[in-house]
Amino acid sequence: MPEAPTIDGANTTWLLVSTALVLLMTPGLALFYGGLNRAKGVLNMMMMSFSAIGLISILWWFYGFSVAFGTDVNGFWGDPGAYLGTKTFLAETDLWGATAENPSGIGVPLYVFMAFQMVFAVITVALISGAIADRAKFAGWLLFAFGWATLVYFPVAHWVWGGGIIGGDIHALDFAGGTAVHINAGAAALAVALVLGKRLGWPREGMKPHNIPLVALGAGLLWFGWFGFNAGSELTVDSVAGLAFINTQLATAAAVLGWIAVEWVKDRKPTMVGASSGAVAGLVAITPACGFIAPWASVLLGIVAGVVCALAVSLKYKLGYDDSLDVVGVHFVGGWIGSLWLGLFATNSVNAAITDVVGASDGLFYGGGVTQLGRQALAGLIVTVWSFAIAWVLAFVIEKTIGFRVKAEAEVEGIDIGEHAESSYDLSPAGGGTGSAFAMAGIGTPGGGTTSGAKPEAESAEPVSEKVAG
Repeated sequence: MPEAPTIDGANTTWLLVSTALVLLMTPGLALFYGGLNRAKGVLNMMMMSFSAIGLISILWWFYGFSVAFGTDVNGFWGDPGAYLGTKTFLAETDLWGATAENPSGIGVPLYVFMAFQMVFAVITVALISGAIADRAKFAGWLLFAFGWATLVYFPVAHWVWGGGIIGGDIHALDFAGGTAVHINAGAAALAVALVLGKRLGWPREGMKPHNIPLVALGAGLLWFGWFGFNAGSELTVDSVAGLAFINTQLATAAAVLGWIAVEWVKDRKPTMVGASSGAVAGLVAITPACGFIAPWASVLLGIVAGVVCALAVSLKYKLGYDDSLDVVGVHFVGGWIGSLWLGLFATNSVNAAITDVVGASDGLFYGGGVTQLGRQALAGLIVTVWSFAIAWVLAFVIEKTIGFRVKAEAEVEGIDIGEHAESSYDLSPAGGGTGSAFAMAGIGTPGGGTTSGAKPEAESAEPVSEKVAG
């Protein structure tokens, strides 16, 4: 006779901590993207990330979790009413994965698992925003985020993790989101960037990051939170969670070295932006593979991801699409690398769930032939086509109705002012003076100027520009 349902304290605590870590990644992304942006568009960039936390959290609670993890209906979505937000799940039997034979499941309350998957949905939507920096109306972004989450992310999460066509039928592997998160968001980012078109002046004008320390801080927060993203995806406290943890660190470290090596060869100067971007590329690439490959394969994966993504970011100049903050070059390309890597290096020797749970095969270099490589490629292709197509249609319809791109005047003057009526940096001198320390202290000018009663110099008739070039 099965034992009574019991909450596993260790598993529940780990998943709660992981949820908080993954939530922290979205503010980290806002800082990372904000620092890469020009100064006049920082707040709009960050607002797109923070608004995703608000909007997607509510949608996930109300119906998104049901679509993604409800009982499979047809391979494409789960039962929308299974976990509808109007219901509550506080009974002692409401444990995730509970069955008649195993009433405790993994010993984690349903709401804890729901919250963990919620923050995945949040950051996946937020990732897209980096491709359309400086030129998207905030209202258009909110409408797009609503439509894309509903039509793309929620169903794709079901395809991959909820028993749908990718995990259940194709038997492709994705431990923590290479296909469901990064390929998915990267394909959408490309579609929206194409619909909105290039930023004014791109690529002629220099549009360099305005605050590199902010970029490094954001990358550091992403790196920190990603341990919850990857190791937390095991859902339980066991050796595979430890494997995912160490693989995440190794691949990311190797990718930093790979990216700066490319910079050293190409430009003779390694950069902080490059190191930060390399870290993110490594984190992206290891995401689908972290619980399915050996540590030595993670090091190789990180090097490859760092090198290839560093080269891939220049594709936008050759192909002519304006992906402002390299979502395609880092997330789309990195997601594909990590997903295909499973077809080469996945092995049951580190995780028996590859065969026992997913029904997948060992990778090519572990005697599995090309079967799993084909499955991984097919899964990535399905998600790429679906996400790109829906994102393009959504963006096109929004542009033709309420408008998705801001007016040229707002783009030139600064989207922060035009869309949010605020600016990230107040560079005007205090009290309207000259701005020097002596003047603000009431001392006068250094080097013999008068200290009091002096006649002020005639003010310039030309207005002072408030624009700050990043």
